[in-house]
Amino acid sequence: MSEGTTKESEALIAQVLIVEDEEEHADVIVEALRKPGHVCTTVHGIEGAARELRGGKFDIIITDLRMPESAGIEGVNADGSDAGMRVLDLASEFQPDAETIMVTAHGDVPTARDAFKHGAFDFVEKPLDLTVLRSVVQRAAEQSVLRGESGELKELVQHEGFEGIIAGAESMRKIIQTVRTVAKSNIAVLITGESGTGKELIARAVHNNSDRAPKRFVSMNCAGQAENLLEDQLFGHVRGAFTGADKDREGVFEYANNGTLFLDEIGDMPLTMQAKLLRVLESGEVVRLGANESRHVNVRLVSATNRDLEAMIREGTFRQDLYFRIKGTMVHLPALRERREDIPRIVRHAVAKFALELRPGQATPEVSDAAMMRLTAYSWPGNVRQLLNLVQTMVVMYLGRDGGGGGGVIGPEDVPDEVREGDDGGETSISTGSLAGTSLEQLERQAIRETLKLTGGNRERAAKLLGIGERTLYRKLNEYGLR
Repeated sequence: MSEGTTKESEALIAQVLIVEDEEEHADVIVEALRKPGHVCTTVHGIEGAARELRGGKFDIIITDLRMPESAGIEGVNADGSDAGMRVLDLASEFQPDAETIMVTAHGDVPTARDAFKHGAFDFVEKPLDLTVLRSVVQRAAEQSVLRGESGELKELVQHEGFEGIIAGAESMRKIIQTVRTVAKSNIAVLITGESGTGKELIARAVHNNSDRAPKRFVSMNCAGQAENLLEDQLFGHVRGAFTGADKDREGVFEYANNGTLFLDEIGDMPLTMQAKLLRVLESGEVVRLGANESRHVNVRLVSATNRDLEAMIREGTFRQDLYFRIKGTMVHLPALRERREDIPRIVRHAVAKFALELRPGQATPEVSDAAMMRLTAYSWPGNVRQLLNLVQTMVVMYLGRDGGGGGGVIGPEDVPDEVREGDDGGETSISTGSLAGTSLEQLERQAIRETLKLTGGNRERAAKLLGIGERTLYRKLNEYGLR
């Protein structure tokens, strides 16, 4: 949430979903909440509420208890008298971090109290006292902020044990949960994803959260190596095995004994080496180059690749039996452009880290809304690795010219040209995560909501950031029920 100022006090701007089947009542609520600057979306039934709750992002949901027009919908009484309860259940499922407020007639107060069992923050009686309504919404907004700040702090602290992985996006949270689940076992793990998505960080997370954590984590890249050198690195050699082998040397399998071996870019391993690797994984025995006797090893294998191994199997360039051996549990890391909601968290975390390294003890610079929007809109073909390298450059350049005072604001002028120009000739777009399965209408509605929230309800600034005219924005506000 961003902050806005009212004449009475400092108020928090919230994204509010209003579920009310009577349009006049909805207008009254919207009018009451517009004064402090809240961004409101109105729908007139459960079906509209379900659509918005699934596709949007809200801080507060206000719902009427009785909605006769929603009668007959699954989970709702025949007279629609408990429709609001169904909205609360949907909010709990799709917007767990939002606060919910029930609106009810005086005679329904006992029923409204049951709403607390469904997770409601509070309820407001009809006829509405607008001052009371604004007060309840303000308290709910403050609670939502506290929950969000607590969650982000917990997340950052929690994921320090995962090599600094920041996982706010649902897809990443599921990955972290998978890592926690499989880490204690000895099952092999195969990590897939584009270059720069953090595959080695996940591999380290598996090791650090396993019983093997006190032992070694050994990383080896299988790409771009001659076959004989790759075999030597994997299995080692004895003295005299080849010219220059003047002493015995253990390979990474032996070096990682009782620990974890991470084989990066395993899809680039030659076929003959794949057969030898499979033999070691099946037998648990390695034979050094030039030796006759085998040596037992106990290694947890984690592999990674940015290639499509199943396609390689069909082409005959990757062994199917090896694939089945290494894919005990598969973890696919999404590209950064598919989890854009994590970009602001990663940027803030990286700015603080790099600023601390360069200027210990001095204030950390902030990143302006405009700069953050440009960073969030960019497609990041190099993923998290590219983002971190770019943020480091931004911090170095900014601190190099700020006179040594520290603090201050990193603005859009500090964002390198490659990002400021964007992927489409300079038109900055706004995205809030994975776009798969989301309608264009829903994307546009959410983009407008997010931009209004970012600008504190300033429509002129919002239109400029969105790259549309103010009249177009006003028309879309009416079209999408945004006030």
